[in-house]
This record gives sequence, structure tokens and C-alpha cells, in this order.
Amino acid sequence: MLATLRPALVMILLMTALTGLAYPLAVTWLSQTAFLDRANGSLIIRDGHVVGSALIGQTFTSERYFQGRPSATVAPDPADPSKTLAAPYNAANSAGSNAGPTSKSLIDRVQTGVADYRQANGSTGPVPADAATTSASGLDPHISPANAAAQVERVATARDLPPARVRELVAAATEERTLGLLGERRVNVLLLNLALDDELKGAQQASAAE
Repeated sequence: MLATLRPALVMILLMTALTGLAYPLAVTWLSQTAFLDRANGSLIIRDGHVVGSALIGQTFTSERYFQGRPSATVAPDPADPSKTLAAPYNAANSAGSNAGPTSKSLIDRVQTGVADYRQANGSTGPVPADAATTSASGLDPHISPANAAAQVERVATARDLPPARVRELVAAATEERTLGLLGERRVNVLLLNLALDDELKGAQQASAAE
């Protein structure tokens, strides 16, 4: 019987060592050496405090900021755990709405989103798709360049900045396709809004120095 059990035990120990120790350690080593920033959450730090992640969107409501893509993520209702409440960009529950194209709730939400977007940005033309629809993860930190361009005038007016300067900041925050082929050109909303705040700080410091 021992002769029968020995190969099984050796195989269990070998696979445990390979898949339970060697492989996780190798992946951790690779991520911490070749992809250190992403492996640790791509955290963004300002004045010694973590203000967000370049990989996860945030909600911005002020007219002074560019607004991100809608999010359909939810969280448990504190009053009734059996129910859920809307919780945009909830990284603990990454998901899309899972609503189909014939869903009335989806149609109503998109129509409301289009109307709100046009009203907020003084737009009457076509609304970029990402301005009214959610991503599959619900955590997308990016918007399309067209979406950002439609918000320039609103942000520039709210911050009393020349629209041309805001467009320069949008261009600087625009990321190209990965390897020139994968994905689409995109604008990281958090990085763009931080650049706007840095612009304000720079102007205030220059004014104080005069």
C-alpha cells in the first residue's frame, strides 16, 4: 500500500511546491520588478495623501472638473443588506449593469444621461457614447477625447481659464493606443482634474510672489 501512496504523496507535495509556492512567488517578483506601479494599485499621491488610483474612476460633480463615465456598480443597502444601492466606482463590486438593449430602465437611464450631459455642457449636438453609457467594469477611469472636448467650455468658464489652455491640459492627459494598435485614445479624468488644480495652485503662487 505504501508503494501506491508514495507517488501520490510525492505528486501532491510537488504540485503544492510548484503552484502554491514557486508560481505565486515568481508572479509576485515579476510584478514588483517589471510592473511595480500597477501591481501596487497605480496610486496617485498629492501632498503626502493618496487621492485616488489611475486605474479606477471617481465621481466629480463640480462644474470646475471634468466628469467621468457613468458607473453602474452597487453596494449593499445598510438598512437592508438584501438590497443594493447605487455606488459609482465601487471597486469591491466591479460590474456593468447587465441590462440588455431592450431594457426600459437602460433606455430611460441613457436618455436621462444624454439630457443631463447636454444641459451641463450647453451642447445640442451628438453626445459621445461614453458620456451616457457605463463600462463593463463600472470602474473605467477614462473618457474619450470627444467627451473631454465637449466639457472644455464648461470647465474653462467655471475656472476662468482660457479654453485654449484647458484644451492643452486635455491633450497632455490624453493617452494613445497601447502599442499604437490596442484600444482607443483616452483621457484619464483624475489626472486631468489634478492638472487643473495644479494650474490653479501655480497661478496662486505666481500671484503671491508678485
